[in-house]
Amino acid sequence: MCAVEVEIWLFYCLRKLESIARWIEGDAVNLPFSGCSFEAATIGYWLRNIVDREKALEEMSRVLKPGSTLSVLDFNKSKSPLTSSIQDWMIDNVVVLVASGYGLAIEYHYLKNSIKEYLTGDELEKLALEAGFSEAKFCEIGIGFMGNLVATH
Repeated sequence: MCAVEVEIWLFYCLRKLESIARWIEGDAVNLPFSGCSFEAATIGYWLRNIVDREKALEEMSRVLKPGSTLSVLDFNKSKSPLTSSIQDWMIDNVVVLVASGYGLAIEYHYLKNSIKEYLTGDELEKLALEAGFSEAKFCEIGIGFMGNLVATH
């Protein structure tokens, strides 16, 4: 197993887990691997924060072997006004409040806007297909607050 991490502070913390994975500092739009290197790839709560999302998906497609699977877990940009309103309230009144208790309010304050600027499930499916995946399916999870894109190379 191999993992790529862009946050340098997290990278050094994760190095303690080298018995289960080889951790590599890297860039999601320029992965340091040969093509067709992996049978699966996953990204959690980061695609939303990448400026060139299509390039990141193209890179993940490039390093996956044919028939391999990508899983992208992140907050969901729901089409439902009710779900979006509840999600906004939860972020403002629960997530940021709890983060404040740990001195991390600034790190989580951007969250609501980043979700609003993210892609819908339909847009993520389309982007995955444009990036070279042969199939892409998005599923809402957690009452629609989260979503998972599963794409096959």
